[in-house]
Amino acid sequence: MKHQLDFEKPILELQSKLAELKKHPETHSIDINVGEEIAQIERKLEETKRQIFLNLHAWDRIKIARHPKRPFTLDYIGLAFSDFNELHGDRLYAEDRAVVGGFGTIGDHRVMVIGTQKGRDTKENIRRNFGSAHPEGYRKALRLMKMADRFGLPIVTLIDTAGAYPGIGAEERHIAEAIAVNLREMMLFEVPIIAAVIGEGGSGGALGIGVANRVLILENAYYSVISPEGCAAILWKDRAAAPKAAEALKITARHLKELGLVDEIVPEPLGGAHADPKGAAASLKSAIVQHLDELVALTPEQRMEQRYDKFRSFGHFLERKPVAGESLEVKEPKNT
Repeated sequence: MKHQLDFEKPILELQSKLAELKKHPETHSIDINVGEEIAQIERKLEETKRQIFLNLHAWDRIKIARHPKRPFTLDYIGLAFSDFNELHGDRLYAEDRAVVGGFGTIGDHRVMVIGTQKGRDTKENIRRNFGSAHPEGYRKALRLMKMADRFGLPIVTLIDTAGAYPGIGAEERHIAEAIAVNLREMMLFEVPIIAAVIGEGGSGGALGIGVANRVLILENAYYSVISPEGCAAILWKDRAAAPKAAEALKITARHLKELGLVDEIVPEPLGGAHADPKGAAASLKSAIVQHLDELVALTPEQRMEQRYDKFRSFGHFLERKPVAGESLEVKEPKNT
């Protein structure tokens, strides 16, 4: 099977055995009830799937988040939204196809939906820059969000990027400034904002469209300040330590919910979103509509205050009273 993950091997073996039995039932002994054996294998297959996918390690979930068959932003827009009209360009420099956005409808809500978009093959990945946006991508997103705020439309963002593009051109056109401006401006919009991490949520590239009243994350997605490979290269000087880094970073949906960094984990179909894109889209749609219903009932001032308080609450520190006689003066480092 193409794009199989290592932990899926027992599942694939049972699927292969089941397919062979259904295709050539006559090859089996006459003493065997083929129908009963098929039913037994199907039950074992479902139980094996359940046992595997309910006990995945952080690194396994990252592999699922990066699965090439996983639904991307435009897939979810096509399945969960209707009447989508894509808008292009940042009106300053260029059209960045790593960021897509436009008007759409979800449930009873007319919204502005924006997201990062990867490609399915090499040609499309080059066109989409592998889902890593340039500064103009974030400026396009900001232009669309300002338009939504002007017309009183809720904003929905779908996050799936390894990070913003770190190339020379992006630096020349001020990628860090573009992301920083988005963070500031998104905090000030009066309309409801919902962000959903649907795959990879990498660093500032994800946060650039991630300041929201409600942050959702799909069950097998991740959200992190750095990739596990990058963390492993820094701390262990070896990218092979990525699985260890993934566990230490606490970047899976369950850990993020426990830490209070996301508001809801959106369940995926058994086997991951790529196993049933329609089912995954239905779950995401239901969660977004529920939160939109709650947010539109608030006043603009309440939404802004809630968003501000949400992000101000991230991170905690403890103060220690000085011990008697302890000096709190900061000593200058000695020259060596």
